[in-house]
Amino acid sequence: ALYLEPPPGSVVLSYDEKPGIQAIGVTAPDLAPVEGEHSCWGRDHEYVRHGTVTLMAAIDLLTGHVHGHVVDRHRSLEFVGFLNSLDQHYPTEMKIRVVLDNHSAHISKETRTYLASVPNRFEFVFTPKHGSWLNLIESFFAKMAKSLLRGIRVPSKAELKTRILLYLKEINKAPVVF
Repeated sequence: ALYLEPPPGSVVLSYDEKPGIQAIGVTAPDLAPVEGEHSCWGRDHEYVRHGTVTLMAAIDLLTGHVHGHVVDRHRSLEFVGFLNSLDQHYPTEMKIRVVLDNHSAHISKETRTYLASVPNRFEFVFTPKHGSWLNLIESFFAKMAKSLLRGIRVPSKAELKTRILLYLKEINKAPVVF
């Protein structure tokens, strides 16, 4: 019911993290297809691992707008920073309802302290344990993995962050309500 008919004066966001997005670089240039020999691009099986990043994202279920931060870690500090950016994005009279799992950062002392500093601004709706697949953001992550992340090669973590943020910017040019 929350997804289909959100209460008046509120916004409903589907939130989660996609950790462990690998910044993988090539050891040799890709080989272009050659007619009569091989019809697809060739890539060396070896790679250089530059590290990982985490995408923290939330979809506004009424507009389809995707809010996203790409961070090196996903602790309470980063989660509170994400909540703060949502607080600044939406008008102060709107209640922000967030559908999320019960990751330790979502229920930590730091998060509770932040929520107390903005009383009645946020309401968390937790998915059942082992039921995070019920959260609509998971569909967005699956689409992103298939369209952007599959086979991506980048020279650095910074380049990976830039590409992910550009992807989110492109998605938000014409958002789709899930």
